Amino acid sequence: MHTESSRTKRRVHEPPPAVTRKGWRYHHMGIPTDTPHPREVYLEHLKVHVSGFETSPYGIEWMRFDPDCPVSELIRTVPHIAFEVDDLDAAIRGKTLLGDVSSPSEGVRVAMILDDGAPVELLQFSR
Repeated sequence: MHTESSRTKRRVHEPPPAVTRKGWRYHHMGIPTDTPHPREVYLEHLKVHVSGFETSPYGIEWMRFDPDCPVSELIRTVPHIAFEVDDLDAAIRGKTLLGDVSSPSEGVRVAMILDDGAPVELLQFSR
């Protein structure tokens, strides 16, 4: 866990270093739920139902997990922020992973990392 002195402080008007220093781009916010939502899409290989991403003007994605879904309890219970990165392997180097790198759909690689107790999703898209 990071201590207050191990992180550089930023001013209230400054974007986070993930954006300014690493060039990561906001993609979505994932929110765990137990409630089914309209137009859910079931990702069978991940055992998760997702909804809202295509229609939310803010990038909110609701996530409902099957009881036997293999993701960590932290991802099932704590909202996460997701960033698009250019090089997933470089972005996760030295980070604590919350599971394996996966592919929710063709052309997408995803990793969940742990930052100060919070889950953060990183996505790389092949164009």
